[in-house]
Amino acid sequence: MRICFLSILLFAAFSLTLPLTAVGADHATVFIYHRFGDARYPSTNTSLADFRAHLETLRTGGYTVLPAADIAERLRNGLPLPERCVAITVDDAFRSFLRGAVPLLREYGYPATVFVNSGEMDGPDYLTWDELRRLAQQGIDIGNHSAAHDYLLDRLPGETRAAWRERAKAGIRRAQEELTARLGVTPRLFAYPYGEFSSDLMGVVRELGFVAAFGQQSGVIGRGQDLFALPRFPAAGGYGPVKEFRDRLRFRALPLQVLSPGDTIVDTVNPPVWRIKVGDTTNPRTLRCYVPGQSPARVTAIDAVAGIYEVRAVAPLDGRRSKYTLTATDRQGNWMWYSQLWVRPRF
Repeated sequence: MRICFLSILLFAAFSLTLPLTAVGADHATVFIYHRFGDARYPSTNTSLADFRAHLETLRTGGYTVLPAADIAERLRNGLPLPERCVAITVDDAFRSFLRGAVPLLREYGYPATVFVNSGEMDGPDYLTWDELRRLAQQGIDIGNHSAAHDYLLDRLPGETRAAWRERAKAGIRRAQEELTARLGVTPRLFAYPYGEFSSDLMGVVRELGFVAAFGQQSGVIGRGQDLFALPRFPAAGGYGPVKEFRDRLRFRALPLQVLSPGDTIVDTVNPPVWRIKVGDTTNPRTLRCYVPGQSPARVTAIDAVAGIYEVRAVAPLDGRRSKYTLTATDRQGNWMWYSQLWVRPRF
């Protein structure tokens, strides 16, 4: 769900005065794309002119573009990331990736990760298995995006939590086995369909042996972040213009520990009460939290010395998915970003 940038005009306007500095070492910015040059679906489409401008920005800005799995492996093993570190990810394996994005990626020499929902391959608008196999052989990294791209958090009528867990695990495992058998590669990364995850689903993905998993909540990856709830900035639709792309490269990871609740699921408490602890590099006077379709959330200091705050939206969250997007500057004036996903699944 998109955050209206009219409601965050204050910090957006301020960010325009900052130099185009990228995330520092131990930070990485990951972008998510879906379709390329396919105007039939404007909300998930990135024009080829915009995509070229993105790649040109990365080249002229001296960014290091790594496969997303390499970033995850470095974080998992405690290895440093290069300065100005970026990854390009693409969900769903639409055919427009091959005809639109791949020639530009080859021109610039940049890697990409494609998250594949295996049950759609060979279908209308999707890559064929042969096309995907050739891309994998040519160096495109393949990730698992489930078999059916369904709402994995939803339970069937009368289904227990244990039965749901086994069904979710079986579907992801089925996709993994098919991707391995057909492509000769074993995906190391998972991307949650629709960006939806919970603590239970994260546990399922961990148990299946993946290195990391990505959602669709915006933000910068920082060291210490849960590798199975990694954020990505959208780069399609209204976020496709190069100015939007450049603005996101200015942000850094907001060091933050979630104290409660321990999940993304919104149940009887709506709006959810989010208790957090921010790092001591954060300037507390600049803390702001934005909620899609609402006025900014209330940010209340519980123990300002310890950096503990309570955040709550001013009204109940609407729709199936929403976010609390927290922004602040560090002591040097660099803008930082962290998004907390909220989901209201069908139980």
